[in-house]
Amino acid sequence: MELAIVVTVVVVALAFDYTNGFHDAANAIATSVSTRALTPRVALILAAVMNFVGALLGQKVAHTVADTIAIDGDDAKHALVIVLAALLGAIAWNLITWYFGLPSSSSHALIGGLVGAALAAGPGLADIHWTTIVDKVLIPMVASPVVGFCLAFAVMLAVMWIFRNHPATRVYRGFRMLQTVSAAALALGHGLQDAQKTMGVIFLALVASGHATAGDDLPLWVIICAAGAISLGTYSGGWRIMRTLGRKIIHLDPARGFSAEAVGATVLYTTAFAWHAPISTTHTITSAIMGAGATKRFSAVRWGVAGNILAAWVLTFPAAGVVAAAAYQILRLALGV
Repeated sequence: MELAIVVTVVVVALAFDYTNGFHDAANAIATSVSTRALTPRVALILAAVMNFVGALLGQKVAHTVADTIAIDGDDAKHALVIVLAALLGAIAWNLITWYFGLPSSSSHALIGGLVGAALAAGPGLADIHWTTIVDKVLIPMVASPVVGFCLAFAVMLAVMWIFRNHPATRVYRGFRMLQTVSAAALALGHGLQDAQKTMGVIFLALVASGHATAGDDLPLWVIICAAGAISLGTYSGGWRIMRTLGRKIIHLDPARGFSAEAVGATVLYTTAFAWHAPISTTHTITSAIMGAGATKRFSAVRWGVAGNILAAWVLTFPAAGVVAAAAYQILRLALGV
């Protein structure tokens, strides 16, 4: 029975990884598609390949995710139910926000699910590492969009000043070519960040069931499976959210698209390698798009759409937690733990 639950947790984790891929595919390619730098199909192939490569580049973020809660290893079955409930909460929120075309954070849905399931289980069965949550999740959750907006605004101002005397048609042609590079860099950062979060949850389940210890490296099969799942999900595409990011916030030109993507990729790499923080790629690129777009004029950004996105951001953590807590209670009764 315990082995069956372990297998179920791994399968559901990879299903979450897949939903993460198609939910967040727009992060890397929406701006390039909207500026016609890339066709949708080419953009998806590029994003899928770079997502896979990015997932192979590190393990620090995965270990941070695995460290958000500590589960009692004496009751492996119960511990696995907590992890499974967390994943179900995150998947449910991903599907809800995907349906309504809102670019919410899969990362915060997953962390919120872990916290919600842990709170439902109670102290002793699952203890929340609040220091990790605050330092590695909540502070970056607030800081990364602010940094993304300000940096993209500053970079775009610099671009406008440097090319102020050049014909717009020639400038846009050059930046349309550069967007291939910036979109690839952003997709690499997405794989580096988001695939590792699924690896962390699978590793948490392996530790809870006694198949690994906390200090171990991630098994190679976990890395390959997570990389493959998010890559396949990315190729499936997230067209609803792509329309929101690419057109509903603001109509971007190639220079602003490049600025947003370059800043987003920089923030993803910095937080992954320097702080090992599982930040939201969605928050980062959305705020960067707003920052780059605001250089036209602040009224050019559709702040009403931005407000809806902000509401989804705020709701993500508690909403996923509530669904995970409900899933925990149902699973606990159904499995008799």
